[in-house]
Amino acid sequence: MQRLQNRPQFQAVLAGSIVAKTVHFALHRNRLDAKATSKKLDEAPSTAVLFGFEDVWIGAMAPKRWAKRAVTRNTIKRQIYSVSAEFSGQLAAAAFVVRLRCAFDKKKFPSATSQPLRETVRAEIVTLMIAAARLS
Repeated sequence: MQRLQNRPQFQAVLAGSIVAKTVHFALHRNRLDAKATSKKLDEAPSTAVLFGFEDVWIGAMAPKRWAKRAVTRNTIKRQIYSVSAEFSGQLAAAAFVVRLRCAFDKKKFPSATSQPLRETVRAEIVTLMIAAARLS
C-alpha cells in the first residue's frame, strides 16, 4: 500500500468516482491505467505518470472546515491509514481517497480525541473499505 503524496495525485483521484459514502465520509476511487499517456504537454498528467506503478494507493483528507482542531484531523487520518492497511490485501490496484465530508457533532463528541469519536470514525472507515473491497 502506498500513500498519496502530492496535490496532483489527490486531484486525479477526486476526479474519479465516489464509490461509497457514510454519514461523515466519502470514498473516491480512480483506477490506475499504466498504459495511459498524455497526448499534449498542456494536458493533465496521466495516472501512469502520477502513480508510477500499479498498487493500492490511499489518501486521507480531513479539512479544517469540518475538523477544526489539528489533533482531531490527525486522529481521523491515523484511523484512515490504519484501517486501509488492514484491507490493502482485499483492494484492487487503484487509488483511493477517504474524504471527511461533514463535521462531527460537538455535543455528541465533546473531546477532540475521545474513544467514542475514534470508534465511530473506525466503524465508518471499515464500512467504506468493505464497499471498496466488493468492487475488486
